[in-house]
Amino acid sequence: MKKVRIIGVPEHFNLPWHLAIEEGAFEQRGIDLEWTDIPEGTGRMCQMLRENETDIALILTEGIVKDITAGNPSKIVQTFVQTPLKWGIHVNGSSNLNSISDLQNKKVAISRFGSGSHLMAFVNAQNQGWETNNLSFEIIHNVDGAVNALQEGTADYFMWEHFMTKPLVDKGIFKRVGDCPTPWPCFVVAATDKFLNENGSIIRHILEVINTYTEEFKIIPSIDRTIANTFEQQLEDVQEWLKITQWSQQQLSAKELSKVQDTLQSLNLIDEKLPTDKILN
Repeated sequence: MKKVRIIGVPEHFNLPWHLAIEEGAFEQRGIDLEWTDIPEGTGRMCQMLRENETDIALILTEGIVKDITAGNPSKIVQTFVQTPLKWGIHVNGSSNLNSISDLQNKKVAISRFGSGSHLMAFVNAQNQGWETNNLSFEIIHNVDGAVNALQEGTADYFMWEHFMTKPLVDKGIFKRVGDCPTPWPCFVVAATDKFLNENGSIIRHILEVINTYTEEFKIIPSIDRTIANTFEQQLEDVQEWLKITQWSQQQLSAKELSKVQDTLQSLNLIDEKLPTDKILN
């Protein structure tokens, strides 16, 4: 049995992996897939790939592309979620900030530098026509840290996945003032160069298994109820999320990668674009 370490955020996007692990689908291929949740998100996962604390990561596209251009010895092996991520833009529930335009020159809560919450703050600012050099940040590590920062006033707004933060909006802890979708497929499967060089056949088996599960995920009986119960979501929110979410069984295209790199470069988040074969496996 080959042990393989894999990490991802504790969110509904990754439920196909948990189902496949629970049903022994990887074990049937001789793979002991060891999953670890990383609530801190993409910035922490990039660090773990760099430091060989994991073999594979389910990670935000813009985050891993930026980190590979900065020297992360990893490659994208496949797109995982083809559709954009719907980033909710949140303020404290009792805040007098009521629209995205109110947030100009306000401080952003981010899980860490290089995370999706960090990078998408630049994308949102660019969308609004703001001067991105004026953005300022407060590192909060995770959603609990964001709740504290917004309540205590050490940060003004926080961007995180729309549906996973919906329960906090429903409770009045957060107020959502808008959304900012990613302009590209949101999640990819990334693996370290070391793992890919040593385990080319293993990664193919892993992708074959998960692709079977994602192809059939939406037609699993009562999958909406399973997600709602597992992630403490309202059933109607899960049903809306399922409608707008499409998993992928293909590699990220060169055109999609170019859009990510062009955007990051225009925001001065990367110095130069890398050739496609330096990022895609």
